[in-house]
Amino acid sequence: MASFKIGRLSEDIKRELSLLIRELKDPRISKMLSIVRCEVSGDLSHCKVNVSALEGEAATKESIKGLNSASGFLRRELSNRLHLRKCPELHFIADGSIAYSAKINQILHDLDEEEPHSGEQD
Repeated sequence: MASFKIGRLSEDIKRELSLLIRELKDPRISKMLSIVRCEVSGDLSHCKVNVSALEGEAATKESIKGLNSASGFLRRELSNRLHLRKCPELHFIADGSIAYSAKINQILHDLDEEEPHSGEQD
């Protein structure tokens, strides 16, 4: 039963953090920042938040610095919006999955452009 609660809370935190990040005015936080995954611990005291920026690894690491400085504000807002008695401590982790998927997409797009040219030569 507890795993359902933890899973639901993880998704709620992910949804609300996505909205809250858009409200932050810190210039270090990238405008193209996405929350990839949230993992709440079993005792609901810690939450690992994997974030990724489309601009790359450097922008993600700079955004994490801004998010860490705003973590108190984020925890307070999460507690108010989700009506939590005890809001988990947020730990932001850089995740390069969005930049990696954009790179793969570009490679596939380049291969797709090369394919029609090779068919015309035959």
